[in-house]
Amino acid sequence: MDKCSFCGRSKKDVNILIAGVSGHICDSCIEQAHQIILEEFKQKDSFDISSIKLLKPIEIKAFLDLYVIGQDEAKKVLSVAVYNHYKRLAQKDTKDDVEIEKSNIIMVGETGTGKTLLARTIARMLHVPFTIVDATVLTEAGYVGEDIETILTRLLQVADYDVTSAEKGIVFIDEIDKIARKSDNPSITRDVSGEGVQQGLLKLLEGSIVNVPPQGGRKHPDQKMIPVNTKDILFIAGGAFDGIEQKIGQRMNTKMVGYSASKDKDAIDRENLLQYIGPQDLKAFGLIPEIIGRLPILTYLEALDRDTLRNILTEPKNSIIKQYEKLFRMDGVELTFEKKVLEFIVDKALEFKLGARGLRSICEAIMVDAMFEIPSTKETSLHITVNYAKKKMSNTNMKKLRVA
Repeated sequence: MDKCSFCGRSKKDVNILIAGVSGHICDSCIEQAHQIILEEFKQKDSFDISSIKLLKPIEIKAFLDLYVIGQDEAKKVLSVAVYNHYKRLAQKDTKDDVEIEKSNIIMVGETGTGKTLLARTIARMLHVPFTIVDATVLTEAGYVGEDIETILTRLLQVADYDVTSAEKGIVFIDEIDKIARKSDNPSITRDVSGEGVQQGLLKLLEGSIVNVPPQGGRKHPDQKMIPVNTKDILFIAGGAFDGIEQKIGQRMNTKMVGYSASKDKDAIDRENLLQYIGPQDLKAFGLIPEIIGRLPILTYLEALDRDTLRNILTEPKNSIIKQYEKLFRMDGVELTFEKKVLEFIVDKALEFKLGARGLRSICEAIMVDAMFEIPSTKETSLHITVNYAKKKMSNTNMKKLRVA
């Protein structure tokens, strides 16, 4: 009678019995062998910084250039920060008592300028755990929303709950401007999603051992916690800080006193005040001084001009136009665009003031009918003309695209 060569059970006692050259194996033994292999690989794949190929800042920026158009200053700052983070993790010689501290980053830029895209692109090339979290859902402990510790829960999940690996990771906190202090005036109600969250973030950013609920959600006394040391976790924060230009303008105007006032005033580029941003502007916006001090590297993203938006449509590896061309190619249709169509899309994006995100919304409005009808036809090519684009846009409810 056929039986498993490993456990000895007969064919009638198992679900599946697979025959080999000189023996048999049952489904139960296959499952156990698979678990053993996974455990072995998990042990071998444990985090080892020495096995990481250290990319130079210029190489990191070159990779970012493949996917993100413009924003050279922000790319440079990010590249150096990530490079220094790798070097910091790799440092072994502490005999001279010089310990390299981590330098967390905060990026400021209008919506659609590429803050999150930069973070996601860096995630493509990193060999350390990387996660993106949204600050808008965070509240103080005990209130509706998510605890601050859930940031580390996401990092643990990415690291497959390997604490050693997670403790060397990078976290991108998006929409950090949404936790700005709501008002300088004292109130009888607690600012549970503003200043309260900032106070909670301090211990994470500075570096301390934090007890993290493994599945996220609310903490409770009987729950098993995982201690995570945040000393070696690099935090990158990003936010639109809508209206911070007024804070910058007010600060710079107060210095315009004396005979050279008009001359200095002319030297200021009032079309791009964001380039003059400083920590004091973040404080005026509503970030507490303690959290600004724990995000020492401040960089900004420039507003996208016409040429940049035009390049975003076609230049990056995963540009919007290339994505549409691939979608139609999968249906056997060759998609082409008249050059004037791309100019028309850029004009509309500038009109709606949505940045790069507006490009996608406008393209979708133009292409939705074609994507709906073409797969059911025998067409092998589709050429989008500017008249076709204008017609489709005129049929779209423009109010849902426009920004107030």
